Amino acid sequence: MQVPEQDLMSPGRASSSLLFPTSSLPREGRMITVLSIDGGGVRGIIPGTILAFLEKKLQEIDGSPDARIADYFDVVAGTSTGGLVATMLTAPNTQRRPLYAAKDINKFYLEHCPNIFPAVCKGLGLFKSMMGPKYSGQHLHSILKKQLGDTRISQTLKSIVIPTFDIKLLQPIIFSTYDAKKDVSKDALLSDVCISTSAAPTYLPGHHFKTKDKDGKTRAFNLIDGGVAANNPTLVAITHVSKQIIKKKQNLGKFMVLSLGTGTAKVKENFDAAECSKWGLLGWLYNGGTTPIIDSFC
Repeated sequence: MQVPEQDLMSPGRASSSLLFPTSSLPREGRMITVLSIDGGGVRGIIPGTILAFLEKKLQEIDGSPDARIADYFDVVAGTSTGGLVATMLTAPNTQRRPLYAAKDINKFYLEHCPNIFPAVCKGLGLFKSMMGPKYSGQHLHSILKKQLGDTRISQTLKSIVIPTFDIKLLQPIIFSTYDAKKDVSKDALLSDVCISTSAAPTYLPGHHFKTKDKDGKTRAFNLIDGGVAANNPTLVAITHVSKQIIKKKQNLGKFMVLSLGTGTAKVKENFDAAECSKWGLLGWLYNGGTTPIIDSFC
């Protein structure tokens, strides 16, 4: 990625040009930088590898080994596993610096994925899919709560935008740093948001949690994977930021977007229209060791 020198924001310069949270909007007409990361389960290793390379190069350009990806982007968006990566890059440590360096993302996946997605006997795949989620999610819940603690959406170092889907209300719920500062009921724990956006149907269980609004009333969330409703975090992020700028009656500036995918689960062709036209509910849920309706979202 080549960026004009005047658009590069080193850690020392970034504090005066943040979009969120130090200012509600950028200077009128200034370029807005967006990092967007797609979903894809363990394939989050792919954007993790790219981000580690990018962070290393940016450190070389700025001459600062402490530079982090979050220093160069105004908004970081992600769906499902992409939401997890977005949080890792923007959650603060005790020194108000990113909790994870980009090079640590793949270490996280390699260390924890065997426990998050333990091997399941192939013959039991259909049975488990029919009886409940393929994986319990217990290890994922535990490690996220341990790593993120009591940190909330409003405390991220840069604005994050993470889609989820409320299965009870049948509507998407978008969590963002900006909204969390405006609506306390959406200032959820980062761990709850990560667990929710990663809860792919048939793979991991949905997530229920509660928050309180400014009047102390309880708000309940019943959430599953954000990819069900918004599998394009880039579009969600740009729309979200644009709405805030329009509300302030400012002119939209330019967007510079780095959108990272996670490849595809299988390179072979799977099914055609003639074949899937014969499927009923079970065929869409489980077919030849795959889950067509879920894979269509990833």
